[in-house]
Amino acid sequence: MRTPSSRHGRGRRTAINAIAAVAVVATGTALLTGCGGDSATGKGDGAADGEQITLRIGTFGSFGYDDATGAKLYAEYTKAHPNIKIEESNVADGQKYWDTLKLRLSRDSGLADIQALEVGYIAEATGPAMADKWADLGKTGGADLSGFLDWKVKQATTGDGKVIGLGTDIGPMAICYNKDLFAAAKLPTDRAEVAKLWAGDWAKFIATGERYKTNAPEGTAFHDSASGLFNAVISSEPVQYANAKGELDYANSPGVKKAWDTAVAAAKGELTAKLRQFDEKGTWNAAFKNSRFATVACPSWMTGIIKDQAGPENQGKWDIAAPPVTGNWGGSFLAVPKSGKHAKEAAELAAWLTAPAQHTKVFGVNGNIPSSKDTLASPVVQDAKLPYFGDTPVGKIYSQAAADITPAPISRWDGQVKTFLTDNGILDIEQRGTDPAKAWENVKKLVADKIDQ
Repeated sequence: MRTPSSRHGRGRRTAINAIAAVAVVATGTALLTGCGGDSATGKGDGAADGEQITLRIGTFGSFGYDDATGAKLYAEYTKAHPNIKIEESNVADGQKYWDTLKLRLSRDSGLADIQALEVGYIAEATGPAMADKWADLGKTGGADLSGFLDWKVKQATTGDGKVIGLGTDIGPMAICYNKDLFAAAKLPTDRAEVAKLWAGDWAKFIATGERYKTNAPEGTAFHDSASGLFNAVISSEPVQYANAKGELDYANSPGVKKAWDTAVAAAKGELTAKLRQFDEKGTWNAAFKNSRFATVACPSWMTGIIKDQAGPENQGKWDIAAPPVTGNWGGSFLAVPKSGKHAKEAAELAAWLTAPAQHTKVFGVNGNIPSSKDTLASPVVQDAKLPYFGDTPVGKIYSQAAADITPAPISRWDGQVKTFLTDNGILDIEQRGTDPAKAWENVKKLVADKIDQ
């Protein structure tokens, strides 16, 4: 999300030439806006000079490009390229987005010109079944690959050396907390003191939740979601779903065990608001606005979600503290299906959207930590603050966390297994009271039934 979950510099235009083209953000019912070619070969030769074309972008979560609440990058690009119109189709649920994208890739039909890819699915996207579906962005579009974090480029590289995705953001971890609720629960509110409550150990985070529960304001919980907590803990572990060879081995993973046990403890201890993150009904979103929980695991891209969902009436109430253990949750890429009619123009747009200058603008609006080396190290990011979070040194918190990231091995099944563990395992424990041992067996059965290794 990516969350992706999920930005700086202000050179943003406040007025748009209406003739230049309008960027349309479609949210809600449409999963992906179809536009790609219907054949595997496609055109991909580019539009004739001056030809009016529409480039469609499929995204999930909050990428921060749009002209409504983002960095207005679409308006900027279309003003410089008056023959191009940009339309974005955005989906909240990353798993549904990916399932639909896989189906359309298999048919080479209904694809957007640019498709966002979440890191949990990048190993599958670069694997043998899909590698040939994408344009090689190391050769098309003019992106400077040397400007990205080396491990980010490696994640999006196929076995034969093609780079199918350009890095958007990474997801260094923190904990965001509601200062008003902490004060009401007689917990410290200073971010340094808050970080000390759980420094070095997720078990201390659970213990803090027990303290919160003692004096919790009526109708509130310590944490939003046990599944979100699972994702935070697993993201801080050196061994996650795959072994060192990149083979799925979740059942024997010490990282999965720690994340599962921590999430179960939160669920059984009634420390959560029992919410499913990014649910289609918007219940989780509404809980931000209504201050129903005091903490949320907060990769950098989550700051944009808090701003959008908690709304202006809660500005200044949220702060950011260091997490118990540093980790990386999420981060995404932009990829170009090579069957698209305008693959050349799409690759050029993807390269521009992920260039350091645009990373900086998105960070300034949405808080997404960039995956370009120079931007990440620049004073613009290091010294950044986000208006919604007041004087919080957002840039320092997340750039320091980013410096400690050591990516774990990933398998092509990580994203799907994560969904089974959270949506079918932990959520059942949290919302339906399912016995944890039974929930674990249910997850194992789903993996056995749905995944052909």
